[in-house]
Amino acid sequence: MTTSPEPILKRKLAADVEERLLALIHGEGLAPGSTLPSERELMVKYQVGRPAIREAMQNLQRMGMVEVRHGERPRVSAPTMDKLLEQMGTAVQHLLTHSASSMDHLKEARATFEIEMARMACDRRSIADIEDLRALLTLHNAATEEPLQFIAIDGKFHRRIAAISRNPIFEAISASVFEWLTQFRADLVRLPGHEQHTLREHAAILAAIEAGDGVSAARAMHLHLNRTSHLYSSAAATSNQ
Repeated sequence: MTTSPEPILKRKLAADVEERLLALIHGEGLAPGSTLPSERELMVKYQVGRPAIREAMQNLQRMGMVEVRHGERPRVSAPTMDKLLEQMGTAVQHLLTHSASSMDHLKEARATFEIEMARMACDRRSIADIEDLRALLTLHNAATEEPLQFIAIDGKFHRRIAAISRNPIFEAISASVFEWLTQFRADLVRLPGHEQHTLREHAAILAAIEAGDGVSAARAMHLHLNRTSHLYSSAAATSNQ
């Protein structure tokens, strides 16, 4: 018995327009801020209707490639790490929603990243960096009875450590990873009743960074993330019983 082959789906006009616009941007080396043809010009140029043009532009805008403002010609947008990570967020959302192992992979990647950030901070810290971290720790202590605020400051503390690297990519990655964890598994960034453990561990990380002791900072970060990971795993196992 032979099976019928899957039909070849007709490609949408908007996808063709999107592809041609990307070729235009890259082929002509259009810099950020450069204007693109108007809707009407593109309709004539590509011989398609307005809906296909608008859909293509909306897709490119979501990709962070163009800026579309009412009453103005579309422009090539400036690339930023935040836009790139926002695009990655869609793929991460799909992975975390449909793949049980992806969360474990994200936790492992986060631990490796955070440990290196703590170690690097010891070499690049300044007095202002230490003061900022100390101020965040003070705010964190004051937020133990405010769950949402406690989580938010937790993320800021880790992001501030990444910022000491002076590499905006690291800072953006730190913020995005924490946001992904908070959005899809809030229990991975807060376990009620264990706030004091988190505060003590953050204090140990800060002390090591202030002392410039990379080995101790890396160890403190490892212990912090390892302890919370075990706690969350135990809590999950208990809740499933």
